[in-house]
Amino acid sequence: MIQAVVWDIGRVLIEWEPERFYDSAIGVERRKALFAAVDLHEFNLDVDRGQPFLGTWQAAARAHPDFAADIMLWHDRWIDMASPAIPRSVRILTALKAKGVPLLGLTNFGVETFEIARAAYPFLDLFDRRYVSGQLRLIKPDAGIYAALEQDSGFDPQGLLFTDDRPENIEAAAARGWQTHLFDGPAGWADCLIRHGLLTKEETQ
Repeated sequence: MIQAVVWDIGRVLIEWEPERFYDSAIGVERRKALFAAVDLHEFNLDVDRGQPFLGTWQAAARAHPDFAADIMLWHDRWIDMASPAIPRSVRILTALKAKGVPLLGLTNFGVETFEIARAAYPFLDLFDRRYVSGQLRLIKPDAGIYAALEQDSGFDPQGLLFTDDRPENIEAAAARGWQTHLFDGPAGWADCLIRHGLLTKEETQ
């Protein structure tokens, strides 16, 4: 029996496509050159691990002066990358909340960026508890972040249903006995929740 539903956030509730943002901001060719020269995703993981948001990107810009202005867009226009919300996913989250299903967030997110997201997306406050990598200084798919959720929430691993868009994060949860769903869009997630008897088809629309 499912005791709680655990949600990833990026690409599940909120779109997250940095390359798409940069294509619109600086053009495809400049974006390709930037991403080939600088591992922006690794710098972002440093933020998700708990490093300072501004300081991390300032250091990246200093290390790559030819792309400094472009790099700083990751900081200065971060919310434009972390957008828009995925409407049907938000409706599903809201429907679960209305049914009284315990909701947990388990996300790789920086401390400051999560607060920016909360201000932009009030539905992030629907979670009963949130487990944010930057706050915990633990990051998916490391086992420690899953253990932290189990220990703090008190739910049995077998009673957790977890959705995430990254296979390695799903595999790490499944290895602990969690029930899992690899998110590839709201429709499949809705079908999963219906199969588990948590929502009706009408409630997932």
